Amino acid sequence: RSRVGDPVVAQAVVDAERALGESGRVLLRASGTEALVRVMVEAASEDDARSHADALASVVAERLAL
Repeated sequence: RSRVGDPVVAQAVVDAERALGESGRVLLRASGTEALVRVMVEAASEDDARSHADALASVVAERLAL
């Protein structure tokens, strides 16, 4: 689960996890040493992984001003 505390980001993670179902997983992790959040997505296809990762990264950037 996401350790990033913003509720909109958390909901975006839940939505991505639901869309991926059992075929993938999502990990968001705030860096302890840098002003960044790592977005990692595993999915059945590279296109699905990239699509969800890009969408999550956009929400993170918008909500956390990174």
